[in-house]
Amino acid sequence: MPDSLLAQLRALIKDVPDFPKPGIVFRDFTPLLADPGALALAVELMTNPFRGKGIQVVAGAESRGFIFGTAVAQSLSAGFVPVRKAGKLPRKVHGVTYALEYGTDRVEMHSDAVRPGTRVLIVDDLLATGGTLAACCQLLSQAGATIAGISVLIELQSLDGRSRVKSFGDVHSVIRY
Repeated sequence: MPDSLLAQLRALIKDVPDFPKPGIVFRDFTPLLADPGALALAVELMTNPFRGKGIQVVAGAESRGFIFGTAVAQSLSAGFVPVRKAGKLPRKVHGVTYALEYGTDRVEMHSDAVRPGTRVLIVDDLLATGGTLAACCQLLSQAGATIAGISVLIELQSLDGRSRVKSFGDVHSVIRY
């Protein structure tokens, strides 16, 4: 991948200091979404390492994982499963509760979303501390899915989220900060 293409994508990601709270630099990728060529390139770069790996389903973490997850699923000719925050799904669910810096959160999916042995790629926009992605991996593993890998647009390497999820499969990030 030529560095110039990655630089073009990176230039479309805007740093927003002190959002959502002081000391945090938010990486706003919405300008990238608005650029058709950049969006197509980002999806290709998230998808390519997993071509030919027998991916049957892409699972996207709420909510920004839905943006890239459905596009990656279509590109792989795979299905899509939303992994939602607690209380958002209308039928019987499986869920995993996980720790946050202050408190807990929960992710859920329909109990019939994947069959045991289904090869799943988990997609999200960002890998930071890895809490949400680790919970998604645990949820899908408990359902009997085979996790083929994780793909994200952005990885914040200093937060070392990769260490929390690398045991579940290949972890691919397009842009690293």
